[in-house]
Amino acid sequence: MEKFPLTPRGFAQLDAELKELKTERRPAVIRAIAEAREHGDLSENAEYHAAREEQSHIEGRIKELEAVLSLAEVIDLAKLSGTVKFGATVELADEDTDEEITYQIVGEYEADIDRFLLNIKSPLARALIGKEEGDSVEVRTPGGAKSYEVLSVKFV
Repeated sequence: MEKFPLTPRGFAQLDAELKELKTERRPAVIRAIAEAREHGDLSENAEYHAAREEQSHIEGRIKELEAVLSLAEVIDLAKLSGTVKFGATVELADEDTDEEITYQIVGEYEADIDRFLLNIKSPLARALIGKEEGDSVEVRTPGGAKSYEVLSVKFV
């Protein structure tokens, strides 16, 4: 089976989400279903159907998280150095606008572009793999080609 690379922080966040789903959200939705059942006819009980749908989502997410965490390969970033690879925090400069942006390259289960956590399978991350400070990369985006200069590579 394929292992899923995770940073220690990413593993901890997914593990915390799993614990919250099991200890808080699952019991809450079970109580909501029980309360909705008390209202009588289930065929026209919107609260019951909404609670059952939420229960389905919660159970699905629990199964997904359990599978990911069981196959997780937690990478110790303190042991890494050198060129861009999984776990690297990469500072880039847009070669057209000189705008600077910093991303950390992470696995798909902890990727969050709004928090500048870049999926290792994304076009930009794939273009950056193996690069080092001072290198230039060109990435094809839906808006056209973009060129970046790698300003720094850190493993924090």
